[in-house]
Amino acid sequence: MASPAPVSHLARPREDNAGKGIALMLTAYLLFSFTDTSVKWLSLAGIPAMQLAFIRFGVHLALSTGPMLGRDHSGWTAPRAQAALMLLRGGLLLVSTSTNFIALRYLDLTVVAAIQFSSPILVCALSVPLLGERVGPWRWGAIALGFLGVLIVVRPWSAEFHPAAMLSVISATSLALFSILTRRLAGVAAPRTMQLYGGLVGTVVLLPVAIWVWQAPATPLDWGLMFAVGLFAWSGHHFFSRAHGYAPASVLMPFSYSFLIYLAISGFLVFGTVPDVMTLTGAAVIALAGLTIWWRERPVRRAARS
Repeated sequence: MASPAPVSHLARPREDNAGKGIALMLTAYLLFSFTDTSVKWLSLAGIPAMQLAFIRFGVHLALSTGPMLGRDHSGWTAPRAQAALMLLRGGLLLVSTSTNFIALRYLDLTVVAAIQFSSPILVCALSVPLLGERVGPWRWGAIALGFLGVLIVVRPWSAEFHPAAMLSVISATSLALFSILTRRLAGVAAPRTMQLYGGLVGTVVLLPVAIWVWQAPATPLDWGLMFAVGLFAWSGHHFFSRAHGYAPASVLMPFSYSFLIYLAISGFLVFGTVPDVMTLTGAAVIALAGLTIWWRERPVRRAARS
């Protein structure tokens, strides 16, 4: 029998506290909404998207590296196979973040959020060829419904179509692949090592681009928001991970749609935008598809835990 893959510094065993998990999940998506709102504000102020993405990853790397300094070095390295997957995972996060930041300059916050929420539907579809999972007719129907919702939001047939919407689709697809790799590495690779690689890839790749396009913010507020982008994103991921330590994904998933509500509110308060009927309809269809997949996967998760 093959020896198990090495495991180190794994997360603590889950503590059953659904209320705390839900509160952390809502906090995580509030912080993610702060990230997107800040990026759109800074983009409209003339700060290049690649500069903001570099700052996001640079702060991520600094916050991931700081707690590891002075400790043992087991979190800095990984077996070659794991390292290759973590580098690929970091590259997918880089693509997802960069395309999302570019799209935010041109699209309303709720449009971007609605398209991003097709990611769990893409995970379900891609888990068949990539993870060998079985998907029944109900979930295939939900996948088709989710893609219909994306078409309603993107509206490629109408005069309102903006090419930046395709960047959001690329972002959601990259995020889905990122999630699948995270699922493959979960319980095998050290979480702090995955965080380190996630920040490292984006920082190294974007450094020369950021230097080339760098634009100094014009106001102290813009300077603060630029570095807050990285803090908001890192903190959101931190609370997201902590939430799953208190409650299973089957409990937490419906609360992820709070992101749409947060961005609708911030879009109105900060930019004066109100989602149109088509965007709200498409978002509702995508949410219905995602909740259908969640509902059908609950018996599978219960059986896996028993």
